[in-house]
Amino acid sequence: MKRILVTGATGQIGTALIPALKQKYGSSNVVAAGHKKKPESGLQDKGYYETLDVRNRNAVKRIIKEYEIGTIYHLASLLSAKAEADPQLAWDVNVNGLHNVLEVARNRECKVFHPSSIGAFGPTSPRDNTPQTTIQRPTTMYGVAKVTGELLCDYYFQHYGVDTRGVRFPGIISHESVPVGGTTDYAVEIFYAALQEKKYTCFLNQETRLDMMYIPDAIRAAIELMEVEEEKLVDRNAFNVTSMSFSPTELANEIKKQIPEFSITYEVDPVRQAIADSWPNRMDDSAARQQWGWQPRYDMDSMVQDMLEKLSVKLQEV
Repeated sequence: MKRILVTGATGQIGTALIPALKQKYGSSNVVAAGHKKKPESGLQDKGYYETLDVRNRNAVKRIIKEYEIGTIYHLASLLSAKAEADPQLAWDVNVNGLHNVLEVARNRECKVFHPSSIGAFGPTSPRDNTPQTTIQRPTTMYGVAKVTGELLCDYYFQHYGVDTRGVRFPGIISHESVPVGGTTDYAVEIFYAALQEKKYTCFLNQETRLDMMYIPDAIRAAIELMEVEEEKLVDRNAFNVTSMSFSPTELANEIKKQIPEFSITYEVDPVRQAIADSWPNRMDDSAARQQWGWQPRYDMDSMVQDMLEKLSVKLQEV
C-alpha cells in the first residue's frame, strides 16, 4: 500500500491518530509531520517523523514524493483562540497550508482528509440541531478559514477529482495531550485540575453549552470516513459529527460524582466566550450516520470515567 501522511502530527488529534493508524496499517506505512523539530516520545517510534511547515509547498511536495504518500490526513492548523490572536498567521497556516496540500495531492493523486470544525458556523446559524447544510457566517478568523477550507476541498473534488473528505469536529476531549489555543480547552483542563488540585477556574460561562467528542470517537470518525466506499458519500466534505453536548456546570457535576471534593468557579474570558457564543449548542449529524454509518460510542458519563482513569495513570507516570 501507499503510505499515509499526517500533518499537524504533534497536535491534539495527531498525537492520537498516528498510533491508531500505525496499529491498523503498520508503522512503516505512516509518516508523521509536524512543526516541531523534536517531537514527543512515540511519534518517531517504529515509524517516520519529518519536520514540516505546510506553508512551504516544496517541502510538502518533497515529503509526499519521497515517501510515496497515497493518503493525507491534513491536521496542521491554528486553533480558535490562537487564530484570533494572530489572524494573519492563521490564514497563512490554515488556508494557504491546505491549498499547498491540495495542489500537491492533485498532482500526486492523493486522497485528503481535512477536518473542519463547529467553528465554521456563526451566530446566524441555527443554534440547536444545526443542519448539515445551512447558513455559515462565522465571525472569527478560525471560522472563516474553516469555511474556506470546506469550499476548497469541494472545489478540488469537483474540478480536479481529488478524493477529499472531512468532518466538522466539535470540541475534542483527550488525555493524550494538553490542548493549546482552543475555545473548548476547558473540557480538558478541568480534568487535570480535578485530579491535581481538586478545583478549577473556568474561562467560559457556567451555562455555555457546546458540542463535544471524546478522542477515541474522533479518531474512529476520521478513519471510518476515509475507508468508506466513495459512491456512498453525498456531502463528502465537512460532515457534522458529534456525540455529546454539555455546559461547564454539567461536566463539573459529572466529575463530582467521582471526586466529591472537586469545586469549580468562573472567570469568563471575553474573547473565548464571544467565540463560544457564536457556535451551535448541538449539531445535527444525521447525514454522517446515514451516509457512512457514523455512530459515537462515548457519552458524557462514560467519557468522564475513562478520562479520569486514563489521566490518573498518566499523571502518576510524570
